[in-house]
Amino acid sequence: MKMDYHVHLEEGPYTLNWLERTSKTFASFETPSDLKKGSKEFMIWQVKQLQDRMAYGCFSSFWLDLYLEKAKQLGLKEVGIVDHLYRFKETRSYFEKNMILDHSHPIGKVQSDWLDQVMTEKMDDFVDAIVREKEKWKLQGIELKLGIEADYFKGCEAELVELLGEYPWDFVIGSVHFIDGWGFDNPQTAYAFQKFDLKDLYNQFYATVESAIRSELFDFVAHLDNLKVFNYQVEDVAFNQKWHEAIADALVETKTATEVNAGLYYRYPVKEMCPGPSFLKTLAERGVEFTLSSDSHYPDDLGNYTAENSEKLKDLGIKRLVSFNQRMKKYHYI
Repeated sequence: MKMDYHVHLEEGPYTLNWLERTSKTFASFETPSDLKKGSKEFMIWQVKQLQDRMAYGCFSSFWLDLYLEKAKQLGLKEVGIVDHLYRFKETRSYFEKNMILDHSHPIGKVQSDWLDQVMTEKMDDFVDAIVREKEKWKLQGIELKLGIEADYFKGCEAELVELLGEYPWDFVIGSVHFIDGWGFDNPQTAYAFQKFDLKDLYNQFYATVESAIRSELFDFVAHLDNLKVFNYQVEDVAFNQKWHEAIADALVETKTATEVNAGLYYRYPVKEMCPGPSFLKTLAERGVEFTLSSDSHYPDDLGNYTAENSEKLKDLGIKRLVSFNQRMKKYHYI
């Protein structure tokens, strides 16, 4: 069955890059037949689309309908839409206590500015928007699922449970994007990798991922090796294998699923799936359960490489994929 279980509606920071990328989205869908790309009339139409996008916001039917259109084009049967926990104003204290935000620190001001730029929404608005759209998608033959991607910080499990609240989540994704308060996947702070011993850094990262899994707070844990985002990787095969096996065992023992995530492959310098080939092989051999993910942040990236990754799993002997409904697993043969 065709699915994509990690799809964002995220917006911001509002930059020229954001405008250009959003314009690309609109241009990738069907445009008025009487307008030629590059013409003044086409630009007027495109500016109007951008104005509407800004006016209505990312939780509007205006924006969500593009995801629906793309899902129909691809023949997807289930789509899980999420947003990052750090997008929501209610979570500010959770991130303030776990991120380096002190302006006297080399990365503090960058991260403080970033948090202000992306933490613009309310969780209620997001939840209401997805729940409201579910019936429309169902009438088009697609199950729309409500999810959340929650950053995990060791020692803050009780607070995270409280933040997730009583919302009707179909699934909750756990992820690790920070080490000692440093957001390692932010291009503006990527230089910090050069200050670390990579083995020490990966030890800390994988230990945090394992803790996230063993917390049993999550239906699946995302992009298990996303620390490689800027292609800083440990070449020691034995070191990597030890951690790959530990992560696999934690997933199996806690009955927690993971994903094959394409986001790093088409959006970041590493140009590799998460998990990488040897890691994926170990996970498959140990009986880990998988779902599929484009990790798209724009509707035209929905479904990216999910078909190819489904075939990879099949080649590794995986016979079924997992999806979710009201925090319960469902299984589908590949």
